[in-house]
Amino acid sequence: MSGIKITRLFFDSPTVLGAVDKATRKVFSRFGAFVRRSARGSIRKRKASSAPGQPPSSHTGLLKRFIFFSYEPSRKSVVIGPMRLTENNRGDAPSALEYGGTVMLDRGKDNTKVTVRPRPYMGPAFEKEKATLPALWRDSVK
Repeated sequence: MSGIKITRLFFDSPTVLGAVDKATRKVFSRFGAFVRRSARGSIRKRKASSAPGQPPSSHTGLLKRFIFFSYEPSRKSVVIGPMRLTENNRGDAPSALEYGGTVMLDRGKDNTKVTVRPRPYMGPAFEKEKATLPALWRDSVK
């Protein structure tokens, strides 16, 4: 040995850790924005319902408007998806559209349960944008 004593590793320095945290926040926030944009773009405004397996149609525009993303610093991850809609018992509609399920429709005096076949929009948007992650990470830590 040459008699060199290592007291601190380079990758443990606060400067490096801060740069990595900043890059992680920036990359994941951009990725969240890309997935949100892709999901919103897949939802078409039309009167007719979409076919099962295709992205849902937008009749009121609520689903399209309420897709958000947020970077979660404690987990160093990004959460992307529709906000829970509570108006007129539509709270489970975004989930039912993505995965299929049963929702209650409020039709005045008559409340009806409707089974919805899956019309995924978030999963395909994520898969489409997943390929951009390596390019987003390239040269991100400065």
